[in-house]
Amino acid sequence: MPVLPGAEPYRHEGGEVGVLLCHGFTGSPQSLRPWAEYLAERELTVSLPLLPGHGTRWEDMALTGWQDWYAEVDRALRNLRDRCERIFVAGLSMGGALALRLAAKHGEDVAGVVVVNPANRVHGLSAYTLPVSRHVVRTTKGITGDIAKEGAVEIGYGRVPLHASHSLRTFFRLTDGELPQVTQPLLLLRSREDHVVPAADSARILSRVSSTDVTEIVLEQSYHVATLDHDADRIFEESLGFMDRLATGVGKEGTTARG
Repeated sequence: MPVLPGAEPYRHEGGEVGVLLCHGFTGSPQSLRPWAEYLAERELTVSLPLLPGHGTRWEDMALTGWQDWYAEVDRALRNLRDRCERIFVAGLSMGGALALRLAAKHGEDVAGVVVVNPANRVHGLSAYTLPVSRHVVRTTKGITGDIAKEGAVEIGYGRVPLHASHSLRTFFRLTDGELPQVTQPLLLLRSREDHVVPAADSARILSRVSSTDVTEIVLEQSYHVATLDHDADRIFEESLGFMDRLATGVGKEGTTARG
């Protein structure tokens, strides 16, 4: 099945500092493409993979699960590790959960974590009925496109396959149990008004990680897909500053000093 125009994965070969960007549930790399290009222009090595089942049609996603999505970002991280001195992981929404699990599992191979409106659970009473309802109802209403900025569009699915939602719920519960293993510096940016992921998810993550170097920034002008919204430039700048602090010279040549 052909990938939707604009939803293609993105890769840039830059310096010795690498960044892995993880997109969200039912979304695509398009939601993070401006962020990826911003970092690439500053000569970082950037990897923005397309998660299996995403970027084509929801029927394809119904055949995938969290193991497939996580395996893709895990593979991308290992590829970065082969050529980069320092690696940062970042993500939006479910992509934030993927980034946090990578940090928990890969330890010192990850220098820092940046998450934007990270998701930690599937909310609502319907979440508890997913084990049964997914066998009766195939899809529910989509969650993409929660953007305050007029004219900004997110490429994603208009329907959510319930089999995938059930798998997502399992993944969130697994990742929540692993959050204490996250010890890396953490930058968390969340929108004050988010119609997809409540602030409680960010609070839960901050209360569970073991990181001692933690920064939380509240975005006042954006909704859920903040990377395409009014606060996008701030996200890009804050993330670069965070990486620059942890890997000297990131914003200059994308390289870090060798010890």
